[in-house]
Amino acid sequence: MSPFRTITPNFSASPQISVADVAQAVRDGFTAVICNRPDHEDMGQVSAQEIAKACAEHGLSFTHIPIAGGIPEEAVPLMREALAASTGPVLAYCRSGTRSTNLWALAEASAGGNPEELVEAGGRGGYDLRGLMPLLRSLSQAR
Repeated sequence: MSPFRTITPNFSASPQISVADVAQAVRDGFTAVICNRPDHEDMGQVSAQEIAKACAEHGLSFTHIPIAGGIPEEAVPLMREALAASTGPVLAYCRSGTRSTNLWALAEASAGGNPEELVEAGGRGGYDLRGLMPLLRSLSQAR
């Protein structure tokens, strides 16, 4: 069973992926992978460089936007750019998928996405984004 959690038809999140998961991502139709995990967060974790190499071998684009702790403001436009540059569905991962989903929602809100719909989409994927609602509203209204 795939660890990928569908948030929208064009965005899925996942806990840490393996090199073998990159091949599965291709089979599942993803065109891009975004890593939101800093290297060496956990002992034995597959490095972003290893995943980037596997992505290159399989024709997937790869972006590394490492997030440790809270999401820094500068990560939001980077995520937005990575999402906009994709030619199809995107798979983002971190330790559990939560940071990736939170960052996706913030990027989408900053592009004018509806906060309620973003929270609902996160929930369908198993991620509770309700705590982000004030920030999502602020970003969406600032647009």
